[in-house]
Amino acid sequence: MAYKVLIIEDSPTMRQLLVFTLKRVRELEIEQAADGVEGFKKLAAGKFDLVLTDINMPVMDGLKFVGLLRNDAANENKGIPIIIITTEGGEAERDKGLALGANSYITKPINAVSLISAVRKYLNIA
Repeated sequence: MAYKVLIIEDSPTMRQLLVFTLKRVRELEIEQAADGVEGFKKLAAGKFDLVLTDINMPVMDGLKFVGLLRNDAANENKGIPIIIITTEGGEAERDKGLALGANSYITKPINAVSLISAVRKYLNIA
């Protein structure tokens, strides 16, 4: 079974790194978006099992994305796991992201083993 993962990240280099890392998990189908608005368009077009989002992005940042997704009762993706991946390592940013409804918060630089472990955990992949 394939799990659909959406990566929302404005940096093409970081998106490539995340895709490269996640390709180690064979069960994943990966789609990408450059900001929260594009992320919502992808979510509207199909069902996803997991979202990874950056915080600092133009147009719509990751915190706004998480808040809007979690509060949209009509969205069938409302309850999917969200992992925030960001350079914002501060306690306040982390607490805000989790309070808005993110399931996990990982700071950059990315530790591939930690990221894969978190993805496997939220998708229940052994």
